[in-house]
Amino acid sequence: MKFTVLTLFPEIPQAFFSSSIMKKAVERGIIAYDLVNIRDFAFDKHKTCDDAPYGGGAGQLLLPEPLGRALDSVEAYKKHVVYVTPSGKPFTQKKALQLSKKDEVVFICGRYEGIDQRIIDFYVDEELSIGDYVMSSGEVAATVIIDSVYRLVEDVITQESLEEESFSSGLLEYPQYTRPNVYKGMEVPAVLTGGNHEEIRKWRLKKSLEKTLMNRPDLISNARLTGTLTDEAEKMIECIAEHVDYKNDRKMRKALRAKRSQMEK
Repeated sequence: MKFTVLTLFPEIPQAFFSSSIMKKAVERGIIAYDLVNIRDFAFDKHKTCDDAPYGGGAGQLLLPEPLGRALDSVEAYKKHVVYVTPSGKPFTQKKALQLSKKDEVVFICGRYEGIDQRIIDFYVDEELSIGDYVMSSGEVAATVIIDSVYRLVEDVITQESLEEESFSSGLLEYPQYTRPNVYKGMEVPAVLTGGNHEEIRKWRLKKSLEKTLMNRPDLISNARLTGTLTDEAEKMIECIAEHVDYKNDRKMRKALRAKRSQMEK
């Protein structure tokens, strides 16, 4: 799969493509990328790529001509073009999976107040938002999406790791523990060291449900609507609702943090 990124600051995504798992995926030939500097397609000696918006208002917009020429240079009309913007549709794990199936995705990184609407109308296939907030860097937002997408491409990471992640099952991931067995007086749950794989599976499902109910109850509702919540999970939810006091659970965590703060003084 190939990612093409159109940007005024190619050094920002370059750091991502040159690091960690992404670097290995590029070296193995699974992932390819091209960083296109929009300023290379400006007309004047100052490489001007922005101007004031018609109708007045604060800020600047990216000029359509340099950006359009940059898009033409990568034959964007033959590819899937994404513009990352706060006014786009919410980016989800489902969308990441859809994008991971494409041969190439072209990203437009906005700056200032955004880009000329005519670029969107002529070139863009979809507008995506990574959240209900505004950033100054379209490069960072595009990198967030790329990071979610490339790891779903076959052979980048193991399938087992993908299957147990948050959102892959419609729920948040269960808590994870590693060595040592005791840390700051807190022990790893005994079920995880007992070797009974069925009991571990049940414990993980229960903890996943507890975390989802506490942090994202909307995901439970959605799982019910789509029919992905199992009878076993429904029974666990009934039990959790009867015995778990989320208010007290939060108080317990707050007390634990206060204790930690005192220990560190």
